[in-house]
This record gives sequence, structure tokens and C-alpha cells, in this order.
Amino acid sequence: MQHEASMTVDRGTYQDTVTPWERPEWREAALGWAEAGLAARGLRPAGRWSVRLRPWSVLVRIGVRDGADVWFKANPPASAFEGALTAALAGWVPEHVLEPLAVDAGRGWSLLPYGGDVFRDVLERGAADVRAWEGALGQYARMQRALIPYADEMGRIGVPDARAATLPSIFDSVLSANTALDPADRARLTALRPRLLDWCAELAATGVPDSLDHCDLHDGQLFHPGPGRFTFFDWGDANLSHPFCSFTVPARRVRERYGPEALPRLRDAYLEPWTDDGRTLPELRRALTLATRLGALAPTRAWTRLFPGTTLPAADAACAEWLRGLCTGEHLR
Repeated sequence: MQHEASMTVDRGTYQDTVTPWERPEWREAALGWAEAGLAARGLRPAGRWSVRLRPWSVLVRIGVRDGADVWFKANPPASAFEGALTAALAGWVPEHVLEPLAVDAGRGWSLLPYGGDVFRDVLERGAADVRAWEGALGQYARMQRALIPYADEMGRIGVPDARAATLPSIFDSVLSANTALDPADRARLTALRPRLLDWCAELAATGVPDSLDHCDLHDGQLFHPGPGRFTFFDWGDANLSHPFCSFTVPARRVRERYGPEALPRLRDAYLEPWTDDGRTLPELRRALTLATRLGALAPTRAWTRLFPGTTLPAADAACAEWLRGLCTGEHLR
């Protein structure tokens, strides 16, 4: 492939990670597919290409002649649904997401356009503050509401099921497999299971329909192309779940950056779009408390969506941290 000689490869801290990129025939097929996708859109590659290899994705940034860079992404089998989901979202909620330039759902490949400034960069420049987070979460909630009618179709695409009825089995499997928990943590979590069943039943009884949970909605997972405008991307960790589980990750990030006093306004900005069905804010706040606590479970499963043959020692430690959060509810304070 003509561009390989001019590529830079970033492995980050995962120097020993094995991805399909190591196979020349895979590289040739993937880069050839990306070039064909560009040509179908009337685009021509130019300049250096950069490769980012991680246990959960292969990402290639491609320079384009007379245009903004585009990205080729390859997912491992457990998150191969991302391309098909991204394409479907572009049809269902185009104002909120990227429209892919090309998708090969069978191989888990996507070709994605430039989406504007990443929200994290905007925050670092001081061009936005916590009020922008409130706008982002309000828009995200409106998108989740619009996606409720497509829940079954998302399941057929392959989006994993983390709805309330499935959370106890996720809890059991993660708890039994985790090697980073000490005996005291394991005992606390085992004792918590009856309460977890009660929380799941109460959450299901709120009547808020299931929808899409991004499951990793931090400030590096959305674009902020202009005032009051946000574009959500990177759906490889997504689940079908109670929509309020999505609040877990952004609540952590906002608390870390702005302090816990920022959370009540952020919470209500997210919940306001859900009041249209006649539910009161106090009712929704209780549902959010339950969902945010239970939302600690879905990320523990997302850590397993790695390329086959990959081992990630940090995964068990990260899962253990989320499980401890389930016990303490520390992310809610």
C-alpha cells in the first residue's frame, strides 16, 4: 500500500497489544477499502497518514486533498456493531451524530468525516465551561428520547443488552471473573446483591423506556462545532439500557473538573427533556439516582470488547473501581 511508508504508528502505553494491523494482508485490505470509500465520495488522500493502535480499535487518520482529515476505524468483533449503529443513527437522528462516509458492517469498519472541535479541546482553551456541559447533556437527552422507538432495531444491529432485567446477570458474571477485588470488596458486593435486585425492579417500574446508552460519554467523545451545537460519536461501548445510566460518566468528569456543586444543575439540565411525559423532577431524580448507581455495571462489560488474543491487565482494576462505585455510590455525591 503506497501510504504505509509515510505512516506514523502510535501504540500509546499498549506496546505489546496485538491487533489486526500486524497482518500485512489485513492492512492492505483495510487501507484499500478506505481509499475506495474516499474515491466514492470524490475525495483524494494526501499527506501523512497516522495510525493509533489500541486493544479496542485501530484508528487511521487520513489526510485529504483540499479537505479536512477523515478517519478509518476498525472495531474488534465484540464491538463490530459500531459501524452499523453509526450509520443507523445518521438516519434516525442526523442532527446529533456523524454521518459515516462508508461502513462495512460485516468487518466492523467505518470511514468517518471530520466533526469539528472535540469538546475537551474547547474546554481546555477556556472557550466553554460547565454551562456548555449542561447544553450537551440536554441535547443528548433529546436524542435518547428520539431513539426510543428504535430500541429493538438497535438490538438487531448487535448493540449489547444492559437493560434492568439483565443487570443482575452482568453483575454476577463480572463479580465472579474479576481478579482485582480483595476479599473485603467481594464480600461487600455479594452482600449488596439483594439490594441490587430491588434497585433494578424499582428502576424498571419508573416507566421510562429503554434507549441507547453511550456508556462512555466523556468530553473526548463529542464534538462542539459551534455555540449550542454538539455531535456525539464513538459508539463502541454502547448498550441498550435505561437511558439515565448514561449520566454516570459525565457526572464523574464534571465533578472532577468543577466540583460536586456543579452536579445538581447538570442533573436537572439532563432531566428537563424527560418531563414532557408528565413525570415530575423529584420522580426523575430518584430514577436518575438508581440508574447512575446501576450504570457502574455496563462499563465493566465494555472492558471485554477487545481484539481476540489481547490481554489488558488494567481492565480488571478498572472494573473493580466501577464495582466499588456501585457499592459506595461515590459518583453521586
